[in-house]
Amino acid sequence: MSKQITDLKIGLLGGGQLGRMLMQEAVNWNLQVSILEPSKDAPCAHLVPDFVVGDFKDYDTVYQFGKDKDIVTIEFEDVNSDALAQLEQEGVQVFPQPSVLKIIQDKGLQKQFYQNNNIPTAPFALVNNKAEIAACGIQTPFFQKLRTSGYDGYGVRKIATEADLEQCFDQPSVIEAMADMEMELSVIVSRNSKGETAAFPVVEMEFNPESNMVQYLFAPAQIDAALAQKATEMALEVITKLNMVGILAVEMFYTRSGEVWVNEVAPRPHNSGHHTIEANLSSQYEQHLRAILNLKPGNTEALHFGAMVNLLGEKGYEGTPVYEGIEEILATKGAFVHLYGKSKTKSFRKMGHITVVGDNAAEVKEKAATILDTIKVKA
Repeated sequence: MSKQITDLKIGLLGGGQLGRMLMQEAVNWNLQVSILEPSKDAPCAHLVPDFVVGDFKDYDTVYQFGKDKDIVTIEFEDVNSDALAQLEQEGVQVFPQPSVLKIIQDKGLQKQFYQNNNIPTAPFALVNNKAEIAACGIQTPFFQKLRTSGYDGYGVRKIATEADLEQCFDQPSVIEAMADMEMELSVIVSRNSKGETAAFPVVEMEFNPESNMVQYLFAPAQIDAALAQKATEMALEVITKLNMVGILAVEMFYTRSGEVWVNEVAPRPHNSGHHTIEANLSSQYEQHLRAILNLKPGNTEALHFGAMVNLLGEKGYEGTPVYEGIEEILATKGAFVHLYGKSKTKSFRKMGHITVVGDNAAEVKEKAATILDTIKVKA
C-alpha cells in the first residue's frame, strides 16, 4: 500500500456499539474513519467528524458513501453487498469481501458452505415456507432460523414439539437439529491479505434463555488443551476456506458426544470478543484494523482470566436508561464498565457490558455472577 495508514480514507458501515469500540482503537492510530449509519443518535454519532446518516441497506447510499474511500469495512453484516461488490470492482478495498458477505448474510448459503467444505455443523434442511417444514426430514425439537436479516436471537425460534409447528415463520428458513450440547464456544480469528492468521483463546458462552443473547462469557474456556486446539483449528479453517480478510467470530457447539459443530459466524468484531480490550495483549478491535490494513496480526495472548457480562435492558422497561447499581460496580476491583451511549433502553436491548479480569477462573465467575445480580438497566 503506497499510502501510510494515517492517510487512508476508511469507510465504516454501521455506527453502533461495535463501531464505537472500533473507533476507540482507530483514534490511537490517528486513522481517518467516516461512518454511514441509519440512526442519527447512534453510539458513534459524535465520535467522527464525517458521520453520514443514511441507510446502509440502500445500494445508492452505500455506493456514494464508499466511492471516495480507500477501504470500506463493516460493523454489521446486514448491509448492501451488491453496492460493495461494485465498489470493489472499481478499486475500493472492501473487507470482508462482498463475496464472503453474500455467503454469511444467508444462513442457508452459510450452512451449504460448511457442508461443501466438510466443516462439521448441525444437521439441517432448507425450506421456503412453513408448509415445507413437516416434510423436511428434521424432527422436533429443532431451531428455525430465517435465512436473512436475523441476528442477536432475532429471527430464531425454538420448536420443541409438533404442537409448536404453528409458531414457525412462514419464510425461507434453515431448519436445524437441536444439538445435545455440553457448552457453546466461540473462537475469534483474523486473516489479512497476505494470508496471515491469528486466533484468540477459546471462550465459553452462556445465553439468556428468554432473549437467546449472550448473558456471560468466560475466557479462556475451561476445557482441555485438545478440545481448545480442535476448536481453534476449525475456526482458522473456516476463515481460510472463506478466503476472508478481516475478523471472524466462529460460534460452535460442543456436544455431549465430544463433537464440535460450527453454528454460525459473524464477519466483524463480536460480542464474544469484548473482553479482549482488557484481558488480552491485543483487542479484537485492534486485530480487525490490523487485518484490513494488511498489517501483521497482533499478539492474542491472554493477560488475565476474563469474564464479560452483557448489560441488557430489563424486561418491561422502555425509555431513558437508568443504570441501577453502577457505582457499586465501578468500585469493584478488576471490573471495567462499557456503556454504549444509547439514549433509549427496552427489553433485552444491549446497553453495555462489563468485563471482569482476575487471577483465576473461579474468581472472575464469582464476580460476574455478583455483577449480574447487582446492576439493572431500567427506565
